Amino acid sequence: MNAAILTTERLVLTPVDVTDLDDLLALWSDEDFTRHITGRAMTSEEVWFRLLRDLGQWSVAGYGSWTMRLADSGAYLGNVAILDHRRLIEPPLTDPELGWGLSPAFQGQGFAAEALRAALDWTDAHLSGARTVCMIAPENLASIRLATRVGFRPYATTTYKDHPVQLFERPRKDRGEP
Repeated sequence: MNAAILTTERLVLTPVDVTDLDDLLALWSDEDFTRHITGRAMTSEEVWFRLLRDLGQWSVAGYGSWTMRLADSGAYLGNVAILDHRRLIEPPLTDPELGWGLSPAFQGQGFAAEALRAALDWTDAHLSGARTVCMIAPENLASIRLATRVGFRPYATTTYKDHPVQLFERPRKDRGEP
């Protein structure tokens, strides 16, 4: 499967690339951004390994993390991803997992929903599975609202790496379904 470029009305989503490193370093060092994901800013070493992981997932699985940029200016907004992290979690995440992160400077403008819908459409068209799933920290109310807006519903509460998380699922949509 070739890496896909997705476009929406306002965004261009391209598979993550090594040229995204500076933007990723800026994003992952922002404590407002990382608060609900890692709980702390990431070091340059951690961001580099994260980038290598994301690059590798594209080559191994044929899907992965997309870099989100504004179509008109090329400004970096964040990312949306289909994940296969093989997390050690109960219940296990056996279906495609969606994840997303948007720079605080661009939040509240509908960009994350636009990108997430494009990634979900791609997932439904190209991957098997009866559903997609996501994992959100219970205090991350903005991401919970977004997940609900695009069709996810809670199905379990559990812990991951000693932190409580809410698991959500979204049934796969067949082509032509609204």
